[in-house]
Amino acid sequence: MHTIALLSSDMFEVTIDRAHATVDAVFPDWNALDRLGVVIDEPLGGIGASHLIQLFITAFYDTNPRRRGELTVYPEIYAFHFGRPWGSHAAFDFWPARREVMVSGDPKDLLDAINDRGITRLAVPDRAAASLDFRPKEVDHALDRISSAFVYDASGQVHNGDLTIRGLDKRTEVNPSRVIRPVYLDRPIVNDKGFKESDSAYIKWLKLRAADVTPEQIAVAKQRRESLFCDGLATEAYLRVDTMEALERIAFY
Repeated sequence: MHTIALLSSDMFEVTIDRAHATVDAVFPDWNALDRLGVVIDEPLGGIGASHLIQLFITAFYDTNPRRRGELTVYPEIYAFHFGRPWGSHAAFDFWPARREVMVSGDPKDLLDAINDRGITRLAVPDRAAASLDFRPKEVDHALDRISSAFVYDASGQVHNGDLTIRGLDKRTEVNPSRVIRPVYLDRPIVNDKGFKESDSAYIKWLKLRAADVTPEQIAVAKQRRESLFCDGLATEAYLRVDTMEALERIAFY
């Protein structure tokens, strides 16, 4: 829940089709009950969608000021680890642990999980498209509910992307860095009930997920992130697609 104080929408610069754009343009027809789902299929892969996740978080809190003070709620974001766990992304506030959903290697189970969580904005890895082979009605449920879909790459750069999100403040790199190196490894946890970092369940979760990725895979993720930097800030590129294309891409697995 640290993202409440850490992030604000003015920390990001957005372009769509190379023209300056607003957060509203990224998430058109925004609804206060919107939910973001990010499919992850490689070690620490969700880092490539860092700015999209964080921009969604700012919109989640901005749409209802009570969420920044009176209420104590985590942003409605869900990470779907496809096939196996790919390293905890809880530093982004995918918390409590149920927000990181472990899904079998069957695309049918993946779409079921997305629908079960009522995802309305979906980010999928850059994979080839395939013909749909989901359970009856699951595609229709997704088409009826998901209003925005994005393709991202674990590197942070999708080829021929039409959406870019650039960090303007070094605080936009706090969460990606904490995914690469969890905060409990860096310093003692302060006993503050307002932050998940003071929750023993959070520490146990990070330690449990530490075995998901190897030191070599962590080094690759760190190098990929740093390759995006200009003065310590990253620019990410995405491709906006319709919901059907997003479903075709997760059908590829």
